[in-house]
Amino acid sequence: MLSIILPAKNEAPALAGLLPRLRSAWPDAEIIVVDDGSGDDTARIGMEAGVRVVRQPYSMGNGAAIKRGTREAGGDVLVFMDADGQHDPALVGRLLDRLGEGYDMVVGARDWSGQAGVGRGIANTLYNWLASRMTGFAVADLTSGFRAVRADKFREFLHLLPNGFSYPTTCTMAFFRSAYAVAYEPVPVARRIGRSHIRPLRDGIRFLLIIFKIATLYSPLKLFVPASLVFFFIGLGYYAWTFATEHRFTNMSLLLFSASVIVFLIGLVSEQITALTYRREG
Repeated sequence: MLSIILPAKNEAPALAGLLPRLRSAWPDAEIIVVDDGSGDDTARIGMEAGVRVVRQPYSMGNGAAIKRGTREAGGDVLVFMDADGQHDPALVGRLLDRLGEGYDMVVGARDWSGQAGVGRGIANTLYNWLASRMTGFAVADLTSGFRAVRADKFREFLHLLPNGFSYPTTCTMAFFRSAYAVAYEPVPVARRIGRSHIRPLRDGIRFLLIIFKIATLYSPLKLFVPASLVFFFIGLGYYAWTFATEHRFTNMSLLLFSASVIVFLIGLVSEQITALTYRREG
């Protein structure tokens, strides 16, 4: 059974055109619209289209809507897609075909023309590069919300997913960490209908935190060891300079060496915690 989940907040204009096409393309699929506290006719449009509508009493975030939809879904395969009209329902078949090749998750990868502005494009390119370096796999689109997954695999990581917008980053890194097969399928993306809920200034810090989350979700030592080495070599350089000029070992050198050790130990503990987080019973 196939379940298609669309998190939606104030997406009535887009859903009015998208849902009939989605139902026509996939008449046997379970289609779930998770209304994340919308103030418009999102829920009514969903019910009139004959799909299942799950309503959140107030807005909890995109990730929270994904988690709610996943818990409600009965399918063995889950497809997540944005409710803003960017994705053609016919493209779902391409993701499912790749999933049938033995993958556990297939992500619809956007090219540069599919990015929402130059700033978002540059940020996503940075995320993709960093994730590729961390995992050793080519990550074509870390933040795409259009993906097909095996339900049992995805549910293993529900407790890790944030309630905000970075759920694609979290689940992608979780799949790589757990050695589940991930594939990327290039897909065209249309211009969204309506206004984006992402604000560059408000969400700037959130995007910065995503970069650190990429590292800590996959292998914390890959983040903490370089930071530890930076403190160590700065301390070593400062000690060499003070020894040459003052012939003494200063408190600053001691502080930098101590910081190097502390940062490394924090990374070591984080690595063990991460390993326990991804451990599966049985």
